[in-house]
Amino acid sequence: MTETSPQTPISGRTSRRALASVAAAALIAGGALGTTLPSVTPAYAQALPKTPIEAPEHPPGSFAGIVNKVKPGVVSVKVKLDDSASSDDEDGPGQGSGQGQNLQNVPPQLREFFRRFGQNGPGGGQPQQRQGSRGAVGSGFIISADGYVVTNNHVVDHAKTVQVTLDDGRTLDAKVIGKDAKTDVALLKINEGSNFPYVQFGKTAPQVGDWVVAIGNPFGLGGTVTAGIVSARGRDIGAGPYDDFLQIDAPINKGNSGGPTFNVNGEVVGVNTAIASPSGGSVGLAFAIPAETVQAVVDQLRTDGKVARGYLGVQIQPVTQDIADGLGLDKAKGALVDHAESGTPAAKAGLKAGDVIEKVNGDTVDSARELSRRIAGMKPGAKVELSYLRGGKADTATVTLGAMPTDGTKVATREDDSGNGQPRLGLNLAPAADVGLSEQGVAVVQVDPDGPAAAKGIEAGDVILDVGGQSVTRPADVAAQIRAAEASGRKAVLMRVKSSKGQTRFVAVSLNKNAG
Repeated sequence: MTETSPQTPISGRTSRRALASVAAAALIAGGALGTTLPSVTPAYAQALPKTPIEAPEHPPGSFAGIVNKVKPGVVSVKVKLDDSASSDDEDGPGQGSGQGQNLQNVPPQLREFFRRFGQNGPGGGQPQQRQGSRGAVGSGFIISADGYVVTNNHVVDHAKTVQVTLDDGRTLDAKVIGKDAKTDVALLKINEGSNFPYVQFGKTAPQVGDWVVAIGNPFGLGGTVTAGIVSARGRDIGAGPYDDFLQIDAPINKGNSGGPTFNVNGEVVGVNTAIASPSGGSVGLAFAIPAETVQAVVDQLRTDGKVARGYLGVQIQPVTQDIADGLGLDKAKGALVDHAESGTPAAKAGLKAGDVIEKVNGDTVDSARELSRRIAGMKPGAKVELSYLRGGKADTATVTLGAMPTDGTKVATREDDSGNGQPRLGLNLAPAADVGLSEQGVAVVQVDPDGPAAAKGIEAGDVILDVGGQSVTRPADVAAQIRAAEASGRKAVLMRVKSSKGQTRFVAVSLNKNAG
């Protein structure tokens, strides 16, 4: 095998000529005709262009050139777990440290996969000898000549010892430099040696339809290569608060976690971390952490051993179409502020419940989840300009971000209730002070289970704090605000509701002429 200069990052670039033949090969492999396609003939009369339309470039007929270049930079990761690691299969990613998501918060299609893959999470740490064993295996890749290695947090979480096996067969000890449960990224450092072959991160994000190559350690079979395409971007699979996964259809299996996904230039565009499967094996639904996310996390882990995230101090929820109608917005975009925590950067900057954050530093925010990721991607102390709507009027605020609390609970994004509003709200109300629930607001005494309020998740014991942006203290206030919303031509009325557990949220209930 031709050696790669250890001082030069591995690159898998191939010539365009070498990329020219995969279309036919792919068609043959898939059982379709492998003959040359005839030129396209118009199905109806039209003027033909003076210059013939050129066929698009074809993907590579072989990935061998790419694989030969980058494979030396991919490693297998073997871990011995300490006694604190749970042996319970009921936990999802990162559960051993209590920093991950409970399995109940994981989408149903992923739960059985997480159970099958056990304590070390999705797609990765493969438990060794189920009875009494304390080991796991996964994948990783070298990112520098001095031996820094990227893998998944769930592969090395609760590791007592870590070893990496190189493509040339050497097994070397490594230590955990830092890890981040929220993005499921970990950074290792090989203890001895230097001049290791390494790979580079891609400079641009892949597009849906781009070819990718995954290399890893599925089922302990190191150095396994699979290929596919990017089938979606921006996937939220419920694995963490900053989900933004690439979805790929390259076969990924247990033990692939932490391994790289390469583009056709041999650059890392993602880190394989999970699959969705009813059987525990690959069915073509795999998820990879985007390279830009990994790079940002790794840079901090390498410098500080931990990740510090910006903190705004607001509870937020998505702007659904119903909420947009209730606020009189043209589009269902942005992040709706449920509550600004007292003493936080948001509160100091004057943000309030009901504000809709539309931009961060001039860039549009499409969703609450995007706002969470954008703020978390900044460092504490950074100054951020937020553009928001309040009562239909645009305004801006300059916020100096704080440091995110370690539990992350105060920046959770909550999904709004779903359901379609019907002719009436279906609520029996009373002043909250009269029933001893609160000094402010209107208490929900009874809920019609078939009414629109019930469909929105409003329950007996909840307290309605304001309707249409106006505080309410009596049932008559609620009815008056509903009539005002109808008179203004709004399709929905927006209520701020405090649950019996003390959490507040906005609920939009659709209106018609009989509402209220």
